[in-house]
Formats: sequence, C-alpha cells, structure tokens
Amino acid sequence: MTETYEAKIEQLKKIIEKIEDGNTGLDESMKLYEQGAALVKQCESMLAEAEVKITTLSRDK
Repeated sequence: MTETYEAKIEQLKKIIEKIEDGNTGLDESMKLYEQGAALVKQCESMLAEAEVKITTLSRDK
C-alpha cells in the first residue's frame, strides 16, 4: 500500500517536532533528519507526478 502525500507530510511534522523538542540526542536527530530528507524527496516526486498529470489533462481538453 502506497502512503499518501498527506501521510508523508504528517510523518515530516512529527520528525520536525521530535528534532526540535530539545530531548533528542545528536545521533537520533541525524537519523531523523535522514528520514525527513527521504520523505521530502518522496513528496517532491509525488508533486511532480501530479503536475504532469494535471498538465496532461489540461492539454486533452
């Protein structure tokens, strides 16, 4: 099952909150940052795909 864009954004928000809470150590913060960076790339890819679909649909009219 593929996660939705919205679900990925929620994961990013949780990661940001955890990094910023002041209770997360450096090692864990680095791991969270890496996870967040991967999620950002996935979200960017999803947005690019949506843009292509919208452009294609607009041209078909």
